[in-house]
Amino acid sequence: MSDNHAAATSTRMDMKLEIVVLPVSDVDRAKTFYAKLGWRLDADYASDVGDFRVLQFTPPGSGCSVIFGRNVTSAAPGSAQGLYLIVSDVVAAREKLLAEGLEISEVFHDAAGVYVGEDEHYLFGSLRAAGRDPDGRSYRSFASFKDADGNHWLFQEITTRQPGRIEAAATTFNSAAELAATLRRAGAAHGVHEKATGGEYDVNWPDWYAEYIVQEQAGGALPS
Repeated sequence: MSDNHAAATSTRMDMKLEIVVLPVSDVDRAKTFYAKLGWRLDADYASDVGDFRVLQFTPPGSGCSVIFGRNVTSAAPGSAQGLYLIVSDVVAAREKLLAEGLEISEVFHDAAGVYVGEDEHYLFGSLRAAGRDPDGRSYRSFASFKDADGNHWLFQEITTRQPGRIEAAATTFNSAAELAATLRRAGAAHGVHEKATGGEYDVNWPDWYAEYIVQEQAGGALPS
């Protein structure tokens, strides 16, 4: 292997998940459902003879979209299971669906690592306990719903990422409310910081806030 080839293969190549294919039986019914979720319709293309149709929807704040249609996939309608939608407030996300007249489960958390049970499988097992995670842990609170064909979705509440989960440069917010909540956490932490440094006004607070927010999203070490 040449040095040039070795250097090329060692360079990181971005591989961004762009599309998830959903198998549906009624295209227009599915279109109505995902529109009611508030997802952006990016495309609705059909061939001239009507033997092919594809629609693309993108959830708010998502870099990945879904497509479905006619003769798009040979998978059985409803066979897409365990599709995760990350939200900062699972209760608010659930209430939004209810306001649109859509069915969704109660908020639940995992039953202390019980991986078998009568409930549907999800990331932390197959036995659901009612309500948000009692310890308020990120990643551990859910609500689930299905489209008309039975394709299965879960809201997963994430407020703080695990270390190394995302790059610091990729700091993003899906809504003004999510940014405001992050600023409140940064403000509370900065208040503790000011007390620890003598209680004097910190003229560099914007830098401190910025570092806190970036590191919180990236799962890094928070400033103290």
